[in-house]
Amino acid sequence: MTSMSSVKADNQFKKANMIVVWKSKRKMSLFYNKNLIKTYTIRLGFNPIGHKQKEGDGRTPEGRYFITHHNPHSAYHKSLGISYPNSKDRADALKRKESPGSDIFIHGGPKNIITHFFKDWTGGCIAVFDNEIDEIYQLVPDGTVVYIYS
Repeated sequence: MTSMSSVKADNQFKKANMIVVWKSKRKMSLFYNKNLIKTYTIRLGFNPIGHKQKEGDGRTPEGRYFITHHNPHSAYHKSLGISYPNSKDRADALKRKESPGSDIFIHGGPKNIITHFFKDWTGGCIAVFDNEIDEIYQLVPDGTVVYIYS
């Protein structure tokens, strides 16, 4: 793993302006102007295959979103809000007469760290280790675009 000091040195304190998540690979990468800053191994919702359809389905959304806010008081150490549901998610859920759900974040790990090593465990969020969310929290400003692929 790359330390925060080497991330800073390699990228001259650049903030990310794009996040790309590949759900099937369980990887999330931060970029600045198409230059890779760092890649993290992630965990997803407990039912990760497919796009989030409704509240409680355990899926992580797919599509284009944005970082809405930083939460230093998250139940999972720290977190970054993701703009799910977007207008298409809300419209699709309305057609199905279901709630699309909400409160999707990139956040730190579970209380039992062993859980993070062996399975997807969130309710639909993207999870990393606590030391990694500390790093991501500093590198990713509000408004950063997030692309989540299957």
